[in-house]
Amino acid sequence: MKKSLILFAHGARDPNWAEPFRRLRALTQASLPEVAVELAFLELMTPDLPQLAAQQIADGAQQVTIVPVFLGQGGHVRRDLPVLVEQLQQAHPGIRFQVAEAAGEDAGVLQALANYCIAKVGS
Repeated sequence: MKKSLILFAHGARDPNWAEPFRRLRALTQASLPEVAVELAFLELMTPDLPQLAAQQIADGAQQVTIVPVFLGQGGHVRRDLPVLVEQLQQAHPGIRFQVAEAAGEDAGVLQALANYCIAKVGS
């Protein structure tokens, strides 16, 4: 089964804003060479989630995992993302979509951020 992983970020007017997300995508892709890892945006940047998912499915993806790279489960993750995923499921009924919780809700991610903050006190 061909798998796709979409890192879903907010987006911004400044194209440089996306640079850490591009690095995250590259790091993730390096660890998952058998999975197509891409970056999609909610707004202000391209590709958006529907465009990218359709492209991945056209390329043969049968399972699409969406990871919101947001710090919390705010309105975009709680309200906007489920609507987009429902539209994707209707447009692509034979595809399995999985949606992870916001990255910042994960204990390991929070610990990594805490470690970073703690290290800054000593610098």
